[in-house]
Amino acid sequence: MIGILLALLAGMLVSVQTLFNNKVNLSVNSHTTTALVLGMGFIASFGAGLAAEGTDFLNWQAMPGWFWFSGLLGIGVVTCVVKGVRLLGPSAATTIVMASQLLCALWWDSAGWLGLERVPFSWQKAAGAAALIAGLLLFKLQPKAKAAAPIEKNGMAPVANR
Repeated sequence: MIGILLALLAGMLVSVQTLFNNKVNLSVNSHTTTALVLGMGFIASFGAGLAAEGTDFLNWQAMPGWFWFSGLLGIGVVTCVVKGVRLLGPSAATTIVMASQLLCALWWDSAGWLGLERVPFSWQKAAGAAALIAGLLLFKLQPKAKAAAPIEKNGMAPVANR
């Protein structure tokens, strides 16, 4: 149950972060946005790690060298999402990110890549992924509502719209 709650919280935080990043990107370019996001994340995580674990935080176990580069993926994630939101809007970009994330996770689980336990692919998983993607598409492809008529200061629509 805790895993489900953490995953739900992560989804909410990613959505809010995407909106914040988009607002930052309106003031500066996407590379500056990425540097600010990841830099602030580094400072906050470093401080939280020291506060929670003390000096043990700096005692890093031996691990494969390529693990050290996982943080570099964050550059691609933030840059692509920021630019995607600017070009497509938040809901369209998030829809595509979610569909891509689901398909890649399903593929990596089924292949057992990156040290994951191999989880056999099944028609139920394919149907679940297809249903989720269909739902995302239905959400995004719904007809756009007509824009409301402008309202003047007196609370009435302009004469041309009455």
